[in-house]
Amino acid sequence: MRSADYEIYHLFTVHLPSGEKITFLDTPGHAAFSAMRARGAHVTDIIILVVAAEDGVMQQTVESIEHAKNAGVPLILAINKCDKPEADPERVKKELLAHDVVCEEFGGDVQAVSISALKGDNLMVLAEATVALAEMLELKADYTGLVEGTIIESRKDKGKGPVTTAIIQRGTLRKGCVLVAGKTWAKVRFMFDENGRAVDAASPSIPVEIMGWKEVPSAGDDILEVESEQRAHEVVAWRTYVEQQEKMKKDGEVIEAKQKEHRMEYEKKQQELAHLSWRQRKAALYKASKHLMPLKPKERTEMEKNVLSVILKGDVDGSVEAILSVLDSYDADDECKLDVIHFGMGDISETDLSLAETFNGVVYGFSVTANESVKKMAAKKGIKIKLHNIIYKLIEDLKDELSSRLPPSVVENTVGEASVLDTFSVTVGKNKVAVAGCRVQKGQLDKKMKFKLVRKGNVIWKGSLSSLKHHKDDVQVIKTGMDCGLSLDRNIEFNIGDEIICYEEKEIQQTTSWDPGF
Repeated sequence: MRSADYEIYHLFTVHLPSGEKITFLDTPGHAAFSAMRARGAHVTDIIILVVAAEDGVMQQTVESIEHAKNAGVPLILAINKCDKPEADPERVKKELLAHDVVCEEFGGDVQAVSISALKGDNLMVLAEATVALAEMLELKADYTGLVEGTIIESRKDKGKGPVTTAIIQRGTLRKGCVLVAGKTWAKVRFMFDENGRAVDAASPSIPVEIMGWKEVPSAGDDILEVESEQRAHEVVAWRTYVEQQEKMKKDGEVIEAKQKEHRMEYEKKQQELAHLSWRQRKAALYKASKHLMPLKPKERTEMEKNVLSVILKGDVDGSVEAILSVLDSYDADDECKLDVIHFGMGDISETDLSLAETFNGVVYGFSVTANESVKKMAAKKGIKIKLHNIIYKLIEDLKDELSSRLPPSVVENTVGEASVLDTFSVTVGKNKVAVAGCRVQKGQLDKKMKFKLVRKGNVIWKGSLSSLKHHKDDVQVIKTGMDCGLSLDRNIEFNIGDEIICYEEKEIQQTTSWDPGF
Protein backbone atom coordinates (compact mmCIF):
# COMPACT_ATOMS: atom_id res chain seq x y z
CA MET A 1 0.00 0.00 0.00
CA ARG A 2 1.63 3.19 -1.16
CA SER A 3 1.61 6.43 0.80
CA ALA A 4 1.19 8.93 -2.07
CA ASP A 5 -0.26 8.50 -5.56
CA TYR A 6 -3.35 9.19 -7.66
CA GLU A 7 -4.16 6.15 -9.81
CA ILE A 8 -6.89 3.57 -9.22
CA TYR A 9 -6.28 -0.10 -8.28
CA HIS A 10 -3.68 -1.95 -10.33
CA LEU A 11 -3.87 -5.74 -10.00
CA PHE A 12 -1.16 -7.92 -11.55
CA THR A 13 0.85 -11.14 -11.09
CA VAL A 14 4.66 -11.32 -11.06
CA HIS A 15 6.40 -14.59 -12.04
CA LEU A 16 9.73 -15.10 -10.24
CA PRO A 17 12.71 -17.03 -11.71
CA SER A 18 12.29 -19.57 -8.88
CA GLY A 19 8.79 -20.43 -10.16
CA GLU A 20 6.80 -18.65 -7.43
CA LYS A 21 4.04 -16.21 -8.35
CA ILE A 22 3.10 -13.08 -6.41
CA THR A 23 -0.11 -11.16 -7.06
CA PHE A 24 0.18 -7.45 -6.28
CA LEU A 25 -2.81 -5.25 -5.48
CA ASP A 26 -1.46 -1.71 -5.91
CA THR A 27 -3.72 0.77 -4.08
CA PRO A 28 -3.47 4.57 -4.52
CA GLY A 29 -2.08 6.57 -1.61
CA HIS A 30 -4.07 9.77 -2.10
CA ALA A 31 -6.29 10.85 0.80
CA ALA A 32 -9.46 10.42 -1.30
CA PHE A 33 -8.90 6.65 -1.58
CA SER A 34 -9.04 5.71 2.11
CA ALA A 35 -11.92 3.21 1.68
CA MET A 36 -10.09 1.59 -1.22
CA ARG A 37 -6.94 1.08 0.89
CA ALA A 38 -9.04 -0.42 3.70
CA ARG A 39 -10.55 -2.94 1.25
CA GLY A 40 -7.10 -3.77 -0.08
CA ALA A 41 -5.84 -4.50 3.43
CA HIS A 42 -8.62 -7.02 4.07
CA VAL A 43 -8.08 -8.85 0.77
CA THR A 44 -4.29 -9.29 0.90
CA ASP A 45 -2.18 -11.82 2.81
CA ILE A 46 0.86 -9.52 3.12
CA ILE A 47 0.99 -5.73 2.93
CA ILE A 48 4.01 -4.01 1.39
CA LEU A 49 4.08 -0.54 2.90
CA VAL A 50 5.87 1.79 0.46
CA VAL A 51 7.30 4.95 2.05
CA ALA A 52 9.34 7.57 0.17
CA ALA A 53 12.83 7.86 1.68
CA GLU A 54 12.90 11.67 1.41
CA ASP A 55 9.33 12.27 2.68
CA GLY A 56 9.24 9.93 5.64
CA VAL A 57 6.03 8.96 7.44
CA MET A 58 2.98 10.86 6.16
CA GLN A 59 -0.70 10.87 7.14
CA GLN A 60 -1.59 8.23 4.52
CA THR A 61 1.28 6.05 5.79
CA VAL A 62 -0.16 6.09 9.31
CA GLU A 63 -3.62 5.34 7.94
CA SER A 64 -2.27 2.36 5.94
CA ILE A 65 -0.59 1.02 9.09
CA GLU A 66 -3.95 1.23 10.91
CA HIS A 67 -5.66 -0.64 8.05
CA ALA A 68 -3.02 -3.38 8.31
CA LYS A 69 -3.51 -3.66 12.09
CA ASN A 70 -7.31 -3.76 11.77
CA ALA A 71 -7.10 -6.48 9.11
CA GLY A 72 -4.45 -8.45 11.07
CA VAL A 73 -2.16 -8.56 8.03
CA PRO A 74 1.67 -8.60 8.42
CA LEU A 75 3.82 -5.84 6.93
CA ILE A 76 6.96 -5.60 4.82
CA LEU A 77 8.49 -2.12 4.64
CA ALA A 78 9.70 -0.93 1.20
CA ILE A 79 11.62 2.35 1.43
CA ASN A 80 11.42 3.85 -2.06
CA LYS A 81 13.47 6.56 -3.86
CA CYS A 82 16.67 5.49 -2.13
CA ASP A 83 18.59 6.61 -5.25
CA LYS A 84 17.94 10.27 -4.36
CA PRO A 85 20.73 12.26 -2.60
CA GLU A 86 18.33 13.45 0.15
CA ALA A 87 17.10 9.91 0.89
CA ASP A 88 17.27 8.94 4.58
CA PRO A 89 16.03 5.34 5.10
CA GLU A 90 17.14 5.29 8.76
CA ARG A 91 14.92 8.28 9.54
CA VAL A 92 11.94 6.43 8.04
CA LYS A 93 12.59 3.35 10.20
CA LYS A 94 12.89 5.48 13.36
CA GLU A 95 9.71 7.45 12.59
CA LEU A 96 7.79 4.18 12.15
CA LEU A 97 8.72 3.10 15.69
CA ALA A 98 6.17 5.64 16.97
CA HIS A 99 3.48 3.67 15.12
CA ASP A 100 4.50 0.22 16.42
CA VAL A 101 6.21 -0.78 13.17
CA VAL A 102 9.51 -2.20 14.45
CA CYS A 103 12.06 -3.29 11.85
CA GLU A 104 14.23 -6.37 12.35
CA GLU A 105 17.37 -4.31 13.05
CA PHE A 106 15.57 -2.76 16.05
CA GLY A 107 14.51 -6.16 17.38
CA GLY A 108 11.14 -6.31 15.64
CA ASP A 109 9.72 -8.67 13.01
CA VAL A 110 9.16 -6.26 10.09
CA GLN A 111 11.49 -6.76 7.12
CA ALA A 112 12.76 -3.48 5.59
CA VAL A 113 14.05 -3.29 2.01
CA SER A 114 15.54 -0.13 0.49
CA ILE A 115 14.48 0.14 -3.17
CA SER A 116 14.38 2.44 -6.17
CA ALA A 117 11.31 1.84 -8.31
CA LEU A 118 12.74 4.23 -10.93
CA LYS A 119 16.02 2.33 -11.36
CA GLY A 120 14.72 -1.12 -10.37
CA ASP A 121 17.19 -1.45 -7.47
CA ASN A 122 16.45 -4.28 -4.99
CA LEU A 123 13.01 -5.11 -6.44
CA MET A 124 13.97 -8.79 -6.62
CA VAL A 125 15.14 -8.62 -3.00
CA LEU A 126 11.69 -7.27 -2.09
CA ALA A 127 9.99 -10.12 -3.99
CA GLU A 128 12.19 -12.71 -2.23
CA ALA A 129 11.38 -11.13 1.17
CA THR A 130 7.66 -11.48 0.32
CA VAL A 131 8.05 -15.15 -0.64
CA ALA A 132 10.07 -15.85 2.54
CA LEU A 133 7.38 -14.31 4.74
CA ALA A 134 4.64 -16.26 2.92
CA GLU A 135 6.54 -19.53 3.53
CA MET A 136 7.06 -18.67 7.18
CA LEU A 137 3.33 -17.92 7.60
CA GLU A 138 2.50 -21.14 5.69
CA LEU A 139 0.02 -19.34 3.46
CA LYS A 140 -1.94 -21.94 1.52
CA ALA A 141 -5.19 -21.95 -0.46
CA ASP A 142 -7.82 -24.60 -1.16
CA TYR A 143 -8.20 -25.15 -4.92
CA THR A 144 -11.30 -27.37 -4.45
CA GLY A 145 -14.89 -26.71 -3.44
CA LEU A 146 -17.20 -23.80 -4.20
CA VAL A 147 -15.50 -20.58 -5.30
CA GLU A 148 -15.04 -17.70 -2.86
CA GLY A 149 -13.49 -14.36 -3.74
CA THR A 150 -13.67 -10.57 -3.45
CA ILE A 151 -14.55 -7.93 -6.00
CA ILE A 152 -11.70 -5.46 -6.26
CA GLU A 153 -13.21 -3.18 -8.89
CA SER A 154 -16.38 -3.01 -10.98
CA ARG A 155 -17.50 -1.04 -13.99
CA LYS A 156 -20.00 -0.94 -16.84
CA ASP A 157 -18.28 -1.58 -20.19
CA LYS A 158 -19.96 -0.56 -23.44
CA GLY A 159 -19.19 -3.80 -25.25
CA LYS A 160 -18.94 -6.23 -22.33
CA GLY A 161 -21.71 -4.97 -20.03
CA PRO A 162 -21.17 -5.20 -16.23
CA VAL A 163 -17.55 -6.30 -15.58
CA THR A 164 -15.73 -7.01 -12.32
CA THR A 165 -12.09 -7.44 -11.44
CA ALA A 166 -11.75 -10.00 -8.65
CA ILE A 167 -9.32 -12.09 -6.65
CA ILE A 168 -10.26 -15.72 -6.06
CA GLN A 169 -9.56 -16.82 -2.47
CA ARG A 170 -10.88 -20.38 -2.53
CA GLY A 171 -11.76 -22.92 -5.22
CA THR A 172 -11.14 -22.64 -8.96
CA LEU A 173 -13.33 -20.36 -11.08
CA ARG A 174 -14.34 -21.69 -14.51
CA LYS A 175 -16.68 -20.64 -17.30
CA GLY A 176 -20.30 -21.47 -16.51
CA CYS A 177 -19.91 -21.06 -12.75
CA VAL A 178 -22.84 -19.28 -11.10
CA LEU A 179 -21.74 -16.53 -8.71
CA VAL A 180 -23.50 -14.22 -6.27
CA ALA A 181 -22.13 -10.86 -5.08
CA GLY A 182 -24.12 -8.31 -3.12
CA LYS A 183 -27.61 -8.12 -4.65
CA THR A 184 -26.70 -9.41 -8.11
CA TRP A 185 -25.48 -12.63 -9.70
CA ALA A 186 -23.58 -13.90 -12.74
CA LYS A 187 -23.19 -16.91 -14.90
CA VAL A 188 -19.55 -16.61 -15.96
CA ARG A 189 -19.43 -16.14 -19.75
CA PHE A 190 -15.82 -15.01 -20.20
CA MET A 191 -12.75 -14.42 -18.04
CA PHE A 192 -9.61 -12.38 -18.77
CA ASP A 193 -6.25 -12.03 -17.04
CA GLU A 194 -4.63 -8.67 -16.18
CA ASN A 195 -3.27 -8.41 -19.74
CA GLY A 196 -6.71 -8.85 -21.32
CA ARG A 197 -6.07 -12.44 -22.50
CA ALA A 198 -8.99 -14.86 -22.28
CA VAL A 199 -8.57 -17.62 -19.68
CA ASP A 200 -10.62 -20.74 -18.94
CA ALA A 201 -9.89 -21.00 -15.21
CA ALA A 202 -8.70 -18.85 -12.30
CA SER A 203 -7.21 -20.37 -9.17
CA PRO A 204 -6.69 -18.72 -5.76
CA SER A 205 -4.73 -15.42 -5.69
CA ILE A 206 -5.01 -15.00 -9.47
CA PRO A 207 -6.57 -11.69 -10.57
CA VAL A 208 -9.34 -12.18 -13.09
CA GLU A 209 -11.85 -10.03 -14.98
CA ILE A 210 -15.32 -11.62 -14.99
CA MET A 211 -18.10 -11.10 -17.54
CA GLY A 212 -21.70 -12.28 -17.17
CA TRP A 213 -23.08 -10.17 -14.32
CA LYS A 214 -26.73 -9.13 -14.45
CA GLU A 215 -25.99 -5.83 -12.69
CA VAL A 216 -22.80 -4.08 -11.57
CA PRO A 217 -21.91 -5.22 -8.02
CA SER A 218 -20.01 -2.96 -5.63
CA ALA A 219 -16.27 -3.03 -5.07
CA GLY A 220 -15.56 -4.96 -1.85
CA ASP A 221 -18.52 -7.35 -2.21
CA ASP A 222 -17.79 -11.00 -1.45
CA ILE A 223 -18.17 -13.48 -4.31
CA LEU A 224 -19.79 -16.84 -3.52
CA GLU A 225 -20.41 -19.70 -5.94
CA VAL A 226 -23.85 -21.33 -5.78
CA GLU A 227 -25.16 -24.59 -7.25
CA SER A 228 -27.58 -23.17 -9.82
CA GLU A 229 -29.17 -20.05 -11.29
CA GLN A 230 -32.31 -20.76 -9.26
CA ARG A 231 -30.26 -20.74 -6.06
CA ALA A 232 -28.64 -17.46 -7.16
CA HIS A 233 -32.11 -15.92 -7.65
CA GLU A 234 -33.13 -17.07 -4.17
CA VAL A 235 -30.00 -15.62 -2.51
CA VAL A 236 -30.36 -12.26 -4.27
CA ALA A 237 -34.11 -12.12 -3.47
CA TRP A 238 -33.42 -12.86 0.20
CA ARG A 239 -30.66 -10.23 0.42
CA THR A 240 -32.90 -7.66 -1.26
CA TYR A 241 -35.73 -8.51 1.17
CA VAL A 242 -33.44 -8.18 4.22
CA GLU A 243 -32.14 -4.81 2.97
CA GLN A 244 -35.68 -3.55 2.36
CA GLN A 245 -36.73 -4.63 5.86
CA GLU A 246 -33.75 -2.84 7.40
CA LYS A 247 -34.53 0.29 5.36
CA MET A 248 -38.19 0.17 6.37
CA LYS A 249 -37.16 -0.16 10.01
CA LYS A 250 -34.83 2.85 9.75
CA ASP A 251 -37.43 4.89 7.84
CA GLY A 252 -40.03 3.97 10.48
CA GLU A 253 -37.71 5.19 13.25
CA VAL A 254 -37.12 8.48 11.40
CA ILE A 255 -40.87 8.95 10.78
CA GLU A 256 -41.67 8.20 14.42
CA ALA A 257 -39.07 10.70 15.61
CA LYS A 258 -40.45 13.37 13.23
CA GLN A 259 -44.02 12.71 14.34
CA LYS A 260 -42.98 13.04 17.98
CA GLU A 261 -41.16 16.29 17.19
CA HIS A 262 -44.18 17.71 15.32
CA ARG A 263 -46.54 16.63 18.10
CA MET A 264 -44.41 18.43 20.70
CA GLU A 265 -44.24 21.56 18.53
CA TYR A 266 -48.03 21.51 18.04
CA GLU A 267 -48.69 21.14 21.78
CA LYS A 268 -46.25 23.96 22.53
CA LYS A 269 -47.99 26.27 20.02
CA GLN A 270 -51.40 25.43 21.43
CA GLN A 271 -50.20 26.34 24.94
CA GLU A 272 -48.73 29.64 23.67
CA LEU A 273 -52.00 30.55 21.88
CA ALA A 274 -54.40 29.33 24.61
CA HIS A 275 -55.03 32.86 26.00
CA LEU A 276 -55.98 34.31 22.57
CA SER A 277 -59.41 34.53 20.94
CA TRP A 278 -60.12 32.31 17.94
CA ARG A 279 -59.64 35.30 15.55
CA GLN A 280 -56.28 36.23 17.10
CA ARG A 281 -55.24 32.57 17.09
CA LYS A 282 -56.07 32.25 13.37
CA ALA A 283 -54.06 35.39 12.54
CA ALA A 284 -51.06 34.15 14.56
CA LEU A 285 -51.13 30.72 12.86
CA TYR A 286 -51.33 32.37 9.41
CA LYS A 287 -48.32 34.56 10.19
CA ALA A 288 -46.32 31.59 11.52
CA SER A 289 -47.02 29.42 8.43
CA LYS A 290 -46.57 32.15 5.82
CA HIS A 291 -43.04 30.96 4.98
CA LEU A 292 -44.43 27.52 4.03
CA MET A 293 -46.62 28.94 1.23
CA PRO A 294 -45.62 28.44 -2.44
CA LEU A 295 -42.84 30.78 -3.47
CA LYS A 296 -43.10 33.30 -6.29
CA PRO A 297 -40.95 32.44 -9.37
CA LYS A 298 -38.37 35.12 -8.50
CA GLU A 299 -38.07 33.90 -4.88
CA ARG A 300 -37.78 30.28 -6.07
CA THR A 301 -34.93 31.24 -8.46
CA GLU A 302 -33.05 32.94 -5.61
CA MET A 303 -33.39 29.83 -3.43
CA GLU A 304 -32.27 27.52 -6.25
CA LYS A 305 -29.19 29.69 -6.76
CA ASN A 306 -27.97 28.67 -3.29
CA VAL A 307 -28.19 24.96 -4.12
CA LEU A 308 -25.75 23.11 -6.38
CA SER A 309 -27.26 19.83 -7.58
CA VAL A 310 -24.67 17.39 -8.92
CA ILE A 311 -24.90 14.30 -11.11
CA LEU A 312 -21.66 12.30 -10.84
CA LYS A 313 -20.55 9.62 -13.31
CA GLY A 314 -17.27 7.70 -13.12
CA ASP A 315 -15.44 4.98 -15.02
CA VAL A 316 -15.33 2.49 -12.14
CA ASP A 317 -16.95 2.02 -8.75
CA GLY A 318 -13.73 2.86 -6.88
CA SER A 319 -13.27 6.30 -8.47
CA VAL A 320 -16.92 7.25 -7.83
CA GLU A 321 -16.53 6.10 -4.22
CA ALA A 322 -13.34 8.19 -3.84
CA ILE A 323 -15.01 11.36 -5.16
CA LEU A 324 -18.07 10.82 -2.95
CA SER A 325 -15.79 10.44 0.09
CA VAL A 326 -14.30 13.87 -0.71
CA LEU A 327 -17.79 15.37 -1.13
CA ASP A 328 -18.75 13.92 2.28
CA SER A 329 -16.32 16.43 3.81
CA TYR A 330 -18.38 19.37 2.46
CA ASP A 331 -19.18 21.65 5.40
CA ALA A 332 -20.39 24.91 3.84
CA ASP A 333 -24.15 24.28 3.55
CA ASP A 334 -24.79 27.69 5.11
CA GLU A 335 -23.18 29.28 2.03
CA CYS A 336 -24.47 26.95 -0.69
CA LYS A 337 -26.10 23.55 -0.29
CA LEU A 338 -24.37 20.72 -2.17
CA ASP A 339 -26.80 18.00 -3.25
CA VAL A 340 -25.59 14.84 -5.06
CA ILE A 341 -28.84 13.77 -6.69
CA HIS A 342 -27.40 10.83 -8.65
CA PHE A 343 -24.13 8.95 -9.08
CA GLY A 344 -23.12 5.91 -11.08
CA MET A 345 -20.76 4.37 -13.59
CA GLY A 346 -20.57 4.77 -17.36
CA ASP A 347 -20.60 7.58 -19.91
CA ILE A 348 -22.87 10.61 -19.63
CA SER A 349 -26.36 9.70 -20.87
CA GLU A 350 -29.58 11.50 -21.81
CA THR A 351 -31.07 10.27 -18.51
CA ASP A 352 -28.33 12.18 -16.66
CA LEU A 353 -29.25 15.33 -18.62
CA SER A 354 -32.95 14.89 -17.79
CA LEU A 355 -32.06 14.76 -14.09
CA ALA A 356 -29.81 17.81 -14.44
CA GLU A 357 -32.60 19.71 -16.20
CA THR A 358 -35.15 18.80 -13.50
CA PHE A 359 -32.90 19.86 -10.61
CA ASN A 360 -31.05 22.69 -12.42
CA GLY A 361 -27.86 20.68 -11.83
CA VAL A 362 -24.38 20.18 -13.25
CA VAL A 363 -23.12 16.86 -14.65
CA TYR A 364 -19.59 15.84 -13.62
CA GLY A 365 -17.78 12.97 -15.30
CA PHE A 366 -14.55 11.31 -14.18
CA SER A 367 -12.64 9.37 -16.89
CA VAL A 368 -15.85 9.03 -18.93
CA THR A 369 -17.09 10.67 -22.14
CA ALA A 370 -20.26 12.21 -23.57
CA ASN A 371 -21.14 11.43 -27.19
CA GLU A 372 -22.02 14.16 -29.70
CA SER A 373 -25.81 13.75 -29.40
CA VAL A 374 -25.57 14.12 -25.59
CA LYS A 375 -23.33 17.21 -25.96
CA LYS A 376 -25.77 18.81 -28.43
CA MET A 377 -28.71 18.04 -26.14
CA ALA A 378 -26.84 19.59 -23.19
CA ALA A 379 -25.97 22.72 -25.20
CA LYS A 380 -29.59 23.09 -26.34
CA LYS A 381 -30.91 22.83 -22.78
CA GLY A 382 -28.13 24.92 -21.24
CA ILE A 383 -26.84 22.07 -19.06
CA LYS A 384 -23.20 22.09 -18.00
CA ILE A 385 -21.16 18.89 -18.53
CA LYS A 386 -17.75 18.93 -16.79
CA LEU A 387 -15.37 16.09 -17.76
CA HIS A 388 -12.10 15.42 -15.87
CA ASN A 389 -9.43 12.72 -15.64
CA ILE A 390 -7.77 13.94 -12.40
CA ILE A 391 -9.74 13.99 -9.15
CA TYR A 392 -8.28 17.15 -7.67
CA LYS A 393 -9.08 19.08 -10.88
CA LEU A 394 -12.69 17.87 -10.71
CA ILE A 395 -12.89 19.02 -7.08
CA GLU A 396 -11.34 22.42 -8.00
CA ASP A 397 -13.94 22.79 -10.76
CA LEU A 398 -16.68 21.91 -8.27
CA LYS A 399 -15.34 24.53 -5.83
CA ASP A 400 -15.45 27.16 -8.60
CA GLU A 401 -19.05 26.17 -9.40
CA LEU A 402 -19.99 26.48 -5.70
CA SER A 403 -18.28 29.88 -5.50
CA SER A 404 -20.21 31.10 -8.56
CA ARG A 405 -23.46 30.40 -6.69
CA LEU A 406 -22.51 32.67 -3.78
CA PRO A 407 -23.75 36.29 -3.70
CA PRO A 408 -20.97 38.84 -4.32
CA SER A 409 -19.55 40.66 -1.31
CA VAL A 410 -19.49 44.47 -1.35
CA VAL A 411 -16.13 46.14 -0.67
CA GLU A 412 -15.71 49.85 0.05
CA ASN A 413 -12.79 51.62 -1.64
CA THR A 414 -11.96 55.02 -0.12
CA VAL A 415 -11.70 57.78 -2.77
CA GLY A 416 -11.04 60.74 -0.47
CA GLU A 417 -11.06 61.97 3.14
CA ALA A 418 -11.88 65.42 4.51
CA SER A 419 -11.89 66.95 8.01
CA VAL A 420 -14.65 69.22 9.33
CA LEU A 421 -12.99 72.50 10.36
CA ASP A 422 -16.11 74.61 10.93
CA THR A 423 -19.91 74.25 11.09
CA PHE A 424 -22.71 76.64 10.18
CA SER A 425 -26.19 76.55 8.72
CA VAL A 426 -27.94 78.13 5.74
CA THR A 427 -31.61 78.72 5.03
CA VAL A 428 -33.07 76.91 2.06
CA GLY A 429 -36.73 77.87 1.64
CA LYS A 430 -38.24 77.53 5.10
CA ASN A 431 -35.65 74.98 6.32
CA LYS A 432 -32.28 75.41 7.94
CA VAL A 433 -29.63 73.11 6.47
CA ALA A 434 -26.44 72.14 8.35
CA VAL A 435 -23.26 72.86 6.39
CA ALA A 436 -19.73 71.63 7.14
CA GLY A 437 -16.67 73.64 6.19
CA CYS A 438 -14.08 71.02 5.25
CA ARG A 439 -10.56 70.58 3.96
CA VAL A 440 -9.67 67.56 1.84
CA GLN A 441 -6.80 65.71 3.52
CA LYS A 442 -6.40 62.78 1.12
CA GLY A 443 -7.61 61.88 -2.37
CA GLN A 444 -10.64 63.80 -3.59
CA LEU A 445 -14.33 64.30 -2.89
CA ASP A 446 -16.55 63.43 -5.87
CA LYS A 447 -20.18 64.45 -5.49
CA LYS A 448 -21.50 61.52 -7.53
CA MET A 449 -19.87 58.98 -5.17
CA LYS A 450 -21.19 57.73 -1.81
CA PHE A 451 -20.21 59.38 1.49
CA LYS A 452 -20.16 58.60 5.18
CA LEU A 453 -19.82 60.74 8.30
CA VAL A 454 -17.42 59.37 10.93
CA ARG A 455 -17.36 60.71 14.49
CA LYS A 456 -14.82 59.39 16.98
CA GLY A 457 -14.37 56.22 14.93
CA ASN A 458 -18.13 55.50 14.58
CA VAL A 459 -20.06 55.80 11.32
CA ILE A 460 -23.17 57.87 12.10
CA TRP A 461 -24.44 58.43 8.55
CA LYS A 462 -24.12 56.99 5.04
CA GLY A 463 -25.62 58.48 1.91
CA SER A 464 -25.14 61.22 -0.73
CA LEU A 465 -24.26 64.93 -0.68
CA SER A 466 -27.03 67.39 -1.41
CA SER A 467 -24.48 70.11 -2.24
CA LEU A 468 -20.72 70.56 -2.68
CA LYS A 469 -19.34 74.11 -3.04
CA HIS A 470 -15.92 75.70 -3.47
CA HIS A 471 -16.32 79.28 -2.23
CA LYS A 472 -19.77 80.10 -3.70
CA ASP A 473 -19.55 77.86 -6.77
CA ASP A 474 -21.21 74.47 -7.08
CA VAL A 475 -18.52 71.93 -8.03
CA GLN A 476 -18.42 68.23 -8.85
CA VAL A 477 -14.94 67.43 -7.46
CA ILE A 478 -12.73 68.85 -4.66
CA LYS A 479 -9.09 67.74 -4.62
CA THR A 480 -6.46 67.32 -1.86
CA GLY A 481 -5.65 70.51 0.07
CA MET A 482 -8.75 72.41 -1.12
CA ASP A 483 -11.46 73.81 1.17
CA CYS A 484 -15.15 73.27 0.54
CA GLY A 485 -18.61 73.49 2.04
CA LEU A 486 -20.95 70.51 1.90
CA SER A 487 -24.34 69.38 3.13
CA LEU A 488 -25.86 65.92 3.38
CA ASP A 489 -29.06 64.34 2.05
CA ARG A 490 -30.22 64.21 5.70
CA ASN A 491 -30.16 67.14 8.11
CA ILE A 492 -27.49 65.98 10.59
CA GLU A 493 -25.58 68.35 12.86
CA PHE A 494 -21.80 68.38 12.28
CA ASN A 495 -19.11 68.61 14.96
CA ILE A 496 -15.67 70.07 14.43
CA GLY A 497 -13.25 67.13 14.03
CA ASP A 498 -15.75 64.92 12.19
CA GLU A 499 -14.45 63.07 9.17
CA ILE A 500 -16.15 62.98 5.78
CA ILE A 501 -15.23 59.88 3.79
CA CYS A 502 -15.90 59.64 0.05
CA TYR A 503 -16.02 56.04 -1.18
CA GLU A 504 -17.17 53.75 -3.96
CA GLU A 505 -18.65 50.26 -3.59
CA LYS A 506 -17.34 47.34 -5.63
CA GLU A 507 -18.78 43.85 -5.82
CA ILE A 508 -16.27 41.01 -5.41
CA GLN A 509 -17.10 37.37 -6.09
CA GLN A 510 -16.91 35.28 -2.91
CA THR A 511 -15.17 31.91 -2.79
CA THR A 512 -16.45 28.87 -0.91
CA SER A 513 -14.91 28.25 2.52
CA TRP A 514 -14.95 24.46 1.94
CA ASP A 515 -11.47 22.96 2.09
CA PRO A 516 -11.44 19.34 0.86
CA GLY A 517 -7.81 18.96 1.98
CA PHE A 518 -6.00 19.02 -1.38
